[in-house]
Amino acid sequence: MAKNEAANSGDPIEEQAREQTGQQQVRLRVDETELKSAYANAFRSSETAEEVILDFGLNTVRPAAQGAEQEIVFKANQRIILNYYSAKRLAITLGQLIRRYEQQFGELELDVAKRRKGEK
Repeated sequence: MAKNEAANSGDPIEEQAREQTGQQQVRLRVDETELKSAYANAFRSSETAEEVILDFGLNTVRPAAQGAEQEIVFKANQRIILNYYSAKRLAITLGQLIRRYEQQFGELELDVAKRRKGEK
């Protein structure tokens, strides 16, 4: 990708690099040699005065013993700590991704009961 194409591509990493260098032209190299992937279907957030803390993991449903309540267990397996500037960039980027997805495929309904079909 040419420099001008990258600058106009809307790539969040490219935009972040320009913001951090005062809009100067920079060469960006992404090192993915130690990149790890993980799946999460749940997260929890907390914060301090200087940081946003995001724990990612899996919600799993434990079968209930007879007469007992069903239990959902959140098993956190990744923690990402961001400063507020990076957290804001992430929030903007996620908003843009979701908007594009919904424009192409339709609204993502968060209420599970509303997503179920055929149940009365």
